[in-house]
Amino acid sequence: MTSFRSLWDEIAPIGRDPGSGGYLRYAWTEPERQLRAWFHTQADRRGMSVREDGNGNLFAWLGDPGRGDPERGDAVLTGSHFDSVPQGGGYDGPLGIVSAFLAVDELRARGVEPRRPLGVVAFAEEEGARFGVPCLGSRLLTGALDPGRAAALTDRDGITLGEALGARPAGADPELLARIGTFVELHVEQGRALAELAAPIGVASAIWPHGRWRLDFSGEGNHAGTTRMADRHDPMLTYAYTVLAANKEARLRGGHATMGRVAVEPNATNAIPSLVRGWLDVRAADAATLDGLIEAVAARAADRAAGDGTAVRLTEESMSPIVEFHGGLTARICTRLATQTGVRVPVLPTGAGHDAGVLSGHVPTAMLFVRNPTGVSHSPAEAATDADCEAGIAALATVLEELACR
Repeated sequence: MTSFRSLWDEIAPIGRDPGSGGYLRYAWTEPERQLRAWFHTQADRRGMSVREDGNGNLFAWLGDPGRGDPERGDAVLTGSHFDSVPQGGGYDGPLGIVSAFLAVDELRARGVEPRRPLGVVAFAEEEGARFGVPCLGSRLLTGALDPGRAAALTDRDGITLGEALGARPAGADPELLARIGTFVELHVEQGRALAELAAPIGVASAIWPHGRWRLDFSGEGNHAGTTRMADRHDPMLTYAYTVLAANKEARLRGGHATMGRVAVEPNATNAIPSLVRGWLDVRAADAATLDGLIEAVAARAADRAAGDGTAVRLTEESMSPIVEFHGGLTARICTRLATQTGVRVPVLPTGAGHDAGVLSGHVPTAMLFVRNPTGVSHSPAEAATDADCEAGIAALATVLEELACR
C-alpha cells in the first residue's frame, strides 16, 4: 500500500513558490492542470473511471454511480479541492483528495469491497481566488450559481471563466446529485482546537455563516504635492477607517471581519487616489450576528465618507448561510470511529467555508478534520504531521467502510 508521504511528495512541488514556500494553485492554471492530470493517473491506478461534469469538477468512481434507482441514490462521495489562495498552504484542499485515494487503498488492504458506488471528487475553484466566487464548482453543480453569470466572471487579467473552462459551464446536475447518498470531506483543521484537545482528528458540527462584500470608495484624484490637506477628498482615508471599524465591530460581536484585498486607482505614489476598492470577508456564529456586523460596518463607512467628502458603495459578492451538518450522519460517524479507535472523537464547528457546506443542502454531508499543530491556514505555515495524516486516512477509510461497504 502506498504511504501518505510517498503520494504527498508527488504533488508537493506543484505550484509552490520557491521563495516563500507558499502555493499558487489557481483554478484552470498550469499548476492546477498538472494536479488534474495527477488525479487521472491516480484513478487509473485504482481502476476508477473519471468524468468531468462540465463545471470543472472531476469525479473518479469505483462502480457505476448511475446504477440502481435514481430516486434512492446510495453512492458515497469523498474528496475536496486542489486550488489555493495566493501564497496558501499545501494541505488546504489537496489533503482531502490524497487521503481519499489512500482510503480506497486502505479499504482494499482490509479486504473490504464497496457494495455501493464510491467516488473521489476534486471540486473546482473552491477558494474563489481567481474568479471571486468561493465553492464555484460545487455551487454550479447544485444550481446555487447561474452558469451564465459564472461564465462572465473575470479574473484580474480580464479572462472570463468561460474562456478558462473552454465552454459555458454546464450548471446544475440534479441527476448526479440524486445518485449521491452521502458526501464526506476530509480537511486539515484551520484552527487550533484539535491541537489544544490533543486529538489527531475531529468531526465537524457546523460551518458559520459567511460572505464577501466589495466596498467601492470613490473620491477625487489629485496631486499629492500641491493639494492642500484641507482640500482633499481622499477615499484612502475612508477605506483605512473602515478597516479599523470592521475590526472593532467584529470584536464587539464575537465575529470575524477581514479586509485582505485592496485595489487602488490610479495606484501612484504621488497621486491622491480617485478610487479605492476593498473586499470584506465577514463570518459569525449565527445569521443575526453576521447581519448586524455588516450593517454596523456599512453605517460607519458611510458616516466617515460624509466627513471625508467621499462616497462608498457596498456590493454583496457571495453569501453562505449557516450549515449544520447532518446530525444522524455525524452521530453515526462518531460512533463508528469511537468503536474502531476506543477514543471519543471531538466534534467542533468551523468558521471556514467548504464544498461540503454547499452540498449539505442536497445530500447528507459530514466533515473530518486533521490536526494542524500551528493552527495557521491560508499561509505557508499551515501544517500537519505525517502521523496525523495517516490517522486521518484510517478514519476516512473507516467511515467509507461504514457508509459504502455495509
